[in-house]
Amino acid sequence: MEMISIEKELRENSYPGRGIIIGKSADGTKAATAYFIMGRSVNSRNRIFVEEGEGIRTQAYNPALLTDPSLVIYAPVRVLGNKTIVTNGDQTDTIYEGMDSQMTFEQSLRSREFEPDGPNYTPRISGIMHIENGSYNYAMSILKSNNGSPDSCNRYTFAYENPAAGEGHFIHTYRCDGNPLPSFEGEPKLIGIMDDMEAFTDMLWSSLNEENKVSLFVRYIDIATGTYETKIVNKNQ
Repeated sequence: MEMISIEKELRENSYPGRGIIIGKSADGTKAATAYFIMGRSVNSRNRIFVEEGEGIRTQAYNPALLTDPSLVIYAPVRVLGNKTIVTNGDQTDTIYEGMDSQMTFEQSLRSREFEPDGPNYTPRISGIMHIENGSYNYAMSILKSNNGSPDSCNRYTFAYENPAAGEGHFIHTYRCDGNPLPSFEGEPKLIGIMDDMEAFTDMLWSSLNEENKVSLFVRYIDIATGTYETKIVNKNQ
């Protein structure tokens, strides 16, 4: 697979929706992840990321403007031991509870499907990072409607063992803007991961569409020690 520029990819797509990036820093020492949200409606744009325990949660920036919390308020990131879970919905909790009960990432998601927001039927995208004894692997998942039909759920899981330094994968909910919004297609996209978390965060945030971007989370985890650094950027301040 040819590596693409994540900066170019984001600048040329006004509405990829919500996106997950997972990979390894160029020096090979850090497991890296990023999650961003975008919005077209007042309800979607009226959000910020806040830290909660070792993870994060979405929160209404102005509670008076919150009309329907069901698909916009959730914990995108949770940590279970040496596993970090990143998703675009409340399936974070489903994965956490399933893996805590000795189920696999894929098994945990069997009880879920795409979001019930017809006619878009937004895909559920999820990622899991596993760091143990200096080794690192990750997996990504997308649950999507069958070409826009809610009658069938198509399930795809992509696993990456011993990922190469400087490489990562990017998966997002929508191919582009539209009505209805067209779902992501194909494998997660191969992208480069910087060593400098601050520079990576700044690049991602500045590349997202100014009108539609809402919040960005970035975390770099030291593969040898498990310690991590986190950056959160919110458009609503």
